[in-house]
Amino acid sequence: MSSTAAHAAAPARPVRSHALRDAATMLRRNLKRARRYPSLTATTVIMPVVMLLLFVYVFGGALGTGIAPVAGSGEAVRYVDYIAPGILLMAVTSGAIATAVAVAVDMTEGTVNRFRTMAISRASVLTGHVVGSLVQTAIGLVAVLGAALACGFRPNATVVEWAAALGVLMLLAFALTWVSAAMGLVAKTVESASNAPMPLTFLPFMGSSIVPPESMPGALRWFAEYQPFTPVNETLRGLLMGTPIGSSGPLALAWSAVLALAGYLWARRKARRAQR
Repeated sequence: MSSTAAHAAAPARPVRSHALRDAATMLRRNLKRARRYPSLTATTVIMPVVMLLLFVYVFGGALGTGIAPVAGSGEAVRYVDYIAPGILLMAVTSGAIATAVAVAVDMTEGTVNRFRTMAISRASVLTGHVVGSLVQTAIGLVAVLGAALACGFRPNATVVEWAAALGVLMLLAFALTWVSAAMGLVAKTVESASNAPMPLTFLPFMGSSIVPPESMPGALRWFAEYQPFTPVNETLRGLLMGTPIGSSGPLALAWSAVLALAGYLWARRKARRAQR
């Protein structure tokens, strides 16, 4: 067979389309799927709300007595005002489960293999998952904030402080979404993907979300003070309630940047291997 005939007989290679357009297509796909199957998204919203109700109305009376008065004010901190920023943080970590499951579904059901035969950007699949998860997380934060306000949460933040608090939450959500996307890529089953991000959802409990680290025993106190979610929580509390932030702000940004970079590199490496 001549080289010309062999070239004609070879299958045509798909032409790569624009990555931005492909990512927008994947975003619409993921949002439509979330709308058709809202149970997982609802679960990630319901869990933080249940935790809020549990700690405010069941444990709040006992735990609230251990919260120190606001420095210089002489007034005791209401427990709902203390815990609400931590619950918002838990709403962000809960969204990681939905991302890992969605990515694992695409991997285990052969969806990614079908995408490989199409003229789309390889990066658009993960980008669609990440941006879609951020949209769902933002909706979840609104729902959890509404529940907190209904429970008596009364922040005194300015518009600028609210914008900064939202920025901190979404930056952390961006970081955790990449980490959970990588977890979904390495998971063998959807069930294991749903369990992999669980440590992320429990770490805020072992920080300053529920009680001050000063009330914890030695080793646990050290862990609570230096784990990633404590500076994020203290930054949120400072922005929303006017408490001192200190070095927590830069630490929160640094931890979020490190987690985002690590998650992105991990997810990109696993995605490339899966798409070979």
